[in-house]
Amino acid sequence: MGYFCSSWFQTLFLIPLLLLIPTALLLTLPPISPSPVTLSSAAFRLLPLRRSPESTALASSATTPMKRLANPGPENELEAELSRARASIRRATAGRRNFSGVFSRPRVYRNPAAFYQSYLEMEKRFRVYVYSEGEAPLVHAGPCKNIYTTEGRFISELEMMRPGEYSGGGAASSRMFRTEDPRRAHAFFLPFSVAQLVRYVYRPNTYDHVPIRRFVSDYVNVVASKHPYWNRTAAADHFMLSCHDWGPHASRANPLLYKNAIRALCNANTSEGFRPRKDVSIPEINLVSGDMPPEFLSPSPPESSPRRLLAFFAGGVHGPVRPILLRHWKGRDPDLEVHEYLPPGADAYYSYMRRSRFCLCPSGYEVASPRVVEAIYAGCIPVIISNGYVLPFSDVLKWKEFSVMVAVEDIPRLKEVLMAVGEEEVMRLMAGVRAVRHHFVLNHPPKRFDAFHMILHSVWLRRLNIKVA
Repeated sequence: MGYFCSSWFQTLFLIPLLLLIPTALLLTLPPISPSPVTLSSAAFRLLPLRRSPESTALASSATTPMKRLANPGPENELEAELSRARASIRRATAGRRNFSGVFSRPRVYRNPAAFYQSYLEMEKRFRVYVYSEGEAPLVHAGPCKNIYTTEGRFISELEMMRPGEYSGGGAASSRMFRTEDPRRAHAFFLPFSVAQLVRYVYRPNTYDHVPIRRFVSDYVNVVASKHPYWNRTAAADHFMLSCHDWGPHASRANPLLYKNAIRALCNANTSEGFRPRKDVSIPEINLVSGDMPPEFLSPSPPESSPRRLLAFFAGGVHGPVRPILLRHWKGRDPDLEVHEYLPPGADAYYSYMRRSRFCLCPSGYEVASPRVVEAIYAGCIPVIISNGYVLPFSDVLKWKEFSVMVAVEDIPRLKEVLMAVGEEEVMRLMAGVRAVRHHFVLNHPPKRFDAFHMILHSVWLRRLNIKVA
């Protein structure tokens, strides 16, 4: 496939790597109170940029202050460039362009004008510096298949990018976002893989996060001691990415990484410290073989094709939500196919999804579930049953246009809730699912508006809310 992914023989390098990485001095910079804009509200627009320390950039209807950070260096040119990007987005938002020719269904976006112009500005300007410190398999590589696919593929695609190239090989493809000159970078990526740390550093069955945190702490301290950029902004223009459940715990290894840096997480749980104002929720994509399942490569059934099942779920009993779902609905109603495990069958799982109107996506041990993306692939309306879950790309997407939210306490009346969704509303939601599908697909090489670029765009939005001055 060409991915820069981890492999078993890289374990040979693990012990030398751990011995060679020094422990840097603990950072003593005081944490900056994060106060960028609320990106998850219904509005998506720019507010006037102020010159005071409470300047704002990309914002919702509520004005909230931007982080203003000390910077004695020559980065004013970068900030001027970002200021031009903000102004361009603001002008586009004020316009009256019809986006039906740009997006198949503009209503699935909070503000199509702001999103489209912001995306264009990202393609034109955004540059990411990837720190070179560290070695595979813990850094610069990740698992490119299984439930951690998003983590490994994102790291892989950034690692394979080279300045001056297109990542997709043509003018219509993804632009180059990586720079090898940190002075030109708007954001700085910490390319360690939490999934790899759990695989190689964690001691099984100990539930001890200390070795993982120690590695992350040492890595950050090495970066901070060798480069000026971490300390320059107290980490506010740095980001990490993790799809492992323990990603949030790993980020606690360094106070600035947890409090100030942008954390792109699958486990986007507000009860565990996820803050939508600065953190990024990314989709959990489970590609068992590393490629899209063949069942999902074929087009979704046409609108006129009947979906005879009302809802479907199959999965293990773990976490607080699924036992409630199975207790009330497992084997109780032929319209709701709720299973703990399906009988053996090569395509039974995907077949059920493609025959169902609604696909139930209850949380497990953590809030995120790969079923959300699998439902979208199958053209099935995701039913989100979770508490505290910030949905992926909700900074630009209107999830109510292509999903249904069901409170945990409403599980006993689940059929009643779903039956109350009328035929016209079902068709509208399914059209929304089809419209957003490409945003959740991982392509190699990446394509415009796909999952890789949507993750980058979410980081870009947070970077627009930081003023280095």
